[in-house]
Amino acid sequence: MKVLLVYPEFPDTFWSFKHALPFQGKRSAFPPLGLLTVSAMLPKHWQKRLVDLNVQRLKDSDLDWADVVFFSGMIVQGPSLKEQLARATRRGKRTVVGGPITSARDAAISQADHIVEGEAEEIIGQLAGDLERGVAKPYYVHAQLPDVTRVPLPDLSLVPLRRYSSMSVQFSRGCPFTCEFCDIIEIYGRRPRTKTPDQVCAELDQLRRLGWRGSVFMVDDNFIGNKKSVKALLPRLIQWMRDHKFPFSLYTEASLNLAEDEELLGMLREAHFTRVFLGIETPVAESLKETTKFQNLRKDLLESVKLIQAYGLEVMGGFIVGFDNDPPDVFDRQIEFIRQAAIPLSMVGLLSALPNTQLWKRLKAEGRLLKASLGNNTLADLNFIPRMDTQELLDGYRRILQTIYNPREYFQRASAFLAQLGRGSRSPVVFSDVLALGRSLWRQGLLSDYRQEYWKFLVQSVVRHRRHFSKAVTLAIMGHHFFQLTAATDSK
Repeated sequence: MKVLLVYPEFPDTFWSFKHALPFQGKRSAFPPLGLLTVSAMLPKHWQKRLVDLNVQRLKDSDLDWADVVFFSGMIVQGPSLKEQLARATRRGKRTVVGGPITSARDAAISQADHIVEGEAEEIIGQLAGDLERGVAKPYYVHAQLPDVTRVPLPDLSLVPLRRYSSMSVQFSRGCPFTCEFCDIIEIYGRRPRTKTPDQVCAELDQLRRLGWRGSVFMVDDNFIGNKKSVKALLPRLIQWMRDHKFPFSLYTEASLNLAEDEELLGMLREAHFTRVFLGIETPVAESLKETTKFQNLRKDLLESVKLIQAYGLEVMGGFIVGFDNDPPDVFDRQIEFIRQAAIPLSMVGLLSALPNTQLWKRLKAEGRLLKASLGNNTLADLNFIPRMDTQELLDGYRRILQTIYNPREYFQRASAFLAQLGRGSRSPVVFSDVLALGRSLWRQGLLSDYRQEYWKFLVQSVVRHRRHFSKAVTLAIMGHHFFQLTAATDSK
């Protein structure tokens, strides 16, 4: 059987890095790890082909080649998935849809022949057999969360690695916390399941063997959700990195209670982690209580961020406005916190009620839901009725973005961050980094309308923060993405 694996396109968001990737000569941030893992679980005698719409076009000849087309994606990819699903159906192809979008019961997938809800490990064998026999069911679901120690190596032979800026490795699934707006705990559970250190090292071995050097994203939604397991992994990871002369720089997502464990912070630094995304959400304590994000209330937020930065880890911060308990001055408080914490990459979004979350259920019971979420919280659009006046909320949100991504403000914040960044790991220099520097000097230093602020920042970085100069260049390029995205948001 011939299976075509299709990954839909992401819209332009903070997370797409669409305006930064061309500096490196890349097309997308990272490959579709879920589909690559599914490929490894399919029968060995099946012929497989993958098309990631974020790096290449889906051609009619690809569809004509296939016996069945597998799609996977998140809610934010819904519009692209719907378009390509319809296209496959018009060409008479049998279609299967899986991934997080199926748990949301998204209307975009309604025309699929077969829908798979849940993690693939306990389902894929039965689905493949049923497809071969021509008896596949319209709907597959497995209520039990699978044992991730049985997950195979992803099938990286299907992707052109050079088109991506980073590779992905998953260590765990699930999160122990109860954030009201989060769908991770609804899909993957509150008891984090982890792979073994041997599995993680085998995935790194595969990447190294294929010639990959540079960034590797540990894609866990909360890398430290199971602290006991992560502390068992890190010594092995540190030794692996030393044995192979540190071919990768690692980054991940974690909860803010990372700042409560300096032993863990030290191990992350030794393992060559250079960046961590934290869900800070808001400096308003009442809003944190409202969303049951109590882990962010156990220690001063600002002190937590600065401690993590002192260990050489760049903090990327997630922030939200639109909580019921947000006061009128929440916008000023968000701006001031981001300044004081010196977080250059601050992902500020509007609160969105994602399907099946506790927030979605509460707002539905209160009669405040307006429509399904598009999964894109950078749109100046709401899918629920807020307590704050809607226009006041939208105007305040835009003002945050206009302020923090004003080039002068951004570069000042980036300089402040470099000044307080502690001794960290040096990232391996690869050709795409050299290419990015040259393109940055040309596009930002000569052609941009913010070139004066750009040069001031680079000169200060050379003079005052020379050991972090490569980080400064990366921040300058990332800034370009946020400047462009903010300008596009303003025009909507």
